[in-house]
Amino acid sequence: MGTFKAWVVEKNEAGQSLAFTDFDDADLMDGDVTVRVTHSTLNYKDGLALTGKSPVVRRFPMIPGIDFSGIVETSDHPEYRPGDAVVLTGWGVGETHLGAYAQRARVKGDWLVPLPQGLTAEQAMAVGTAGYTAMLCCMALDAHGVKPEHGPVIVTGASGGVGSVAVALLARAGWHVIASTGRDGEADYLKGLGAAEILDRAELSKPGKPLGKERWAAGVDAVGSTTLANVLAMTRADGAVAACGLAQGMDLPTSVAPFILRGVSLLGINSVTTPQKKRREAWARLARELDLAKLAAMTSTVRLEEVGRLGEEILAGKVRGRTVVTVA
Repeated sequence: MGTFKAWVVEKNEAGQSLAFTDFDDADLMDGDVTVRVTHSTLNYKDGLALTGKSPVVRRFPMIPGIDFSGIVETSDHPEYRPGDAVVLTGWGVGETHLGAYAQRARVKGDWLVPLPQGLTAEQAMAVGTAGYTAMLCCMALDAHGVKPEHGPVIVTGASGGVGSVAVALLARAGWHVIASTGRDGEADYLKGLGAAEILDRAELSKPGKPLGKERWAAGVDAVGSTTLANVLAMTRADGAVAACGLAQGMDLPTSVAPFILRGVSLLGINSVTTPQKKRREAWARLARELDLAKLAAMTSTVRLEEVGRLGEEILAGKVRGRTVVTVA
């Protein structure tokens, strides 16, 4: 098939480099489905991969980009045929397997899901890993049994990708959403997504007490570190917090107090290797429950050739909501 355009990460003695270049189809990795990528997106993990600020990429050369939507070109997988519209998130794509910031990808068919009915390929990438992760958080809270009538829910990193979708999903489900953000001027944006209150992240980002005043019944945390510790310390008895991110750090400087004195539960969210049944349930719920007008309001669009400048921006907290990358 010749060559196609792709962003390629290389590594040498001087460090990591990134270039938009021609990539040979013969150098794609093993897989039973080849996809013509039409759209991708930008996640925090993509920013780490593009910049090399964290060792996300574990194979070189690497095409970054952890999720895509597209059209099947060739398939040896029994479930997919040429012309099928598909979506991929996770499974190490863009980390250990050549990824999505390219015009073509070859992957295992078991990693794909059919494009959910009710979503376009562009909308699916407006959701992307971030929005899919937000839904997994909501599903975890549902499974735990916490409900809107139990009290408010807090969303940290609310202006980011996971946070924006979580705010919209939780508000539509009837929750009183407290949106935590450190970005000046984002109140109107977050209230437009359904947030009832705005909390300055400074109230959560500094070391606090092992137990604080009970302020919310549930939480979705994309920040980690001290912020997550404070969210747990202020969660009501028998509440739960779904943790899915590490924007502030991977550490968790907390104590056992919230767990043994209030029965608070910490629910870990892994969006990378989610089993197919749960994965498809999440996508089906997103297609049904996410307000597409609000999705559009939180989404901006860039071309594939613009991706290179976005890594630093998302890590610096300068990217609001969701970013769709148009490939085809």
